Amino acid sequence: MDDLIAGYRRFREVAWPERRQVFEQLAAKGQKPQTLVVACSDSRVDPQMIFNAGPGEMFIVRNVANLVPPYQPDANYHGTSAAIEFAVRVLKVKQVVVMGHAQCGGVHALLDGAPPGAEDFVAEWMEIAEPARRMAEQSGLPGELRQRFCEQCCVKLSLSNLSGFPWVRERVAAGDLKLHGAYFGVASGRLEIMNDDGNFAAV
Repeated sequence: MDDLIAGYRRFREVAWPERRQVFEQLAAKGQKPQTLVVACSDSRVDPQMIFNAGPGEMFIVRNVANLVPPYQPDANYHGTSAAIEFAVRVLKVKQVVVMGHAQCGGVHALLDGAPPGAEDFVAEWMEIAEPARRMAEQSGLPGELRQRFCEQCCVKLSLSNLSGFPWVRERVAAGDLKLHGAYFGVASGRLEIMNDDGNFAAV
């Protein structure tokens, strides 16, 4: 906790004076982000840093392996779906970016089994990405190439699941909302964007 408090003090001394007016305006007028980012919880992949965004610019939901679950409005808990609903229907964001990344631990668990201590929730959560696992297995790719292929398949699967949300589909059809796929290289710091043909190309 000491490190966190020290970081907060640096924020108050440096960042807060520079951005105080921005925060005050956000407090007074509310947030109006234009972009929803669905990203992984991985500590190495910070969407705000990668996109050099400031306070109020992006609505971010993070979970293991940046997965969007299928549309299932029932009595179960749906944290990711709730965040998507709020961003799309209440905040009226203009675009959704699903950003996968290299060396994803969730995808590794999907391909090779959950690590010890991650059996209660991780394994079941990653079942959402079973279609991506099957595609990776059928690809015949070895090791790291199979992992990368599966990571990108998870982005595509999440985009497909997003289109299953009726109010997402309606806004996309009306031209009010755009869906994008992205992939970040942890070691390289390079961002790739998914093209219309499903391939990823470096920015």
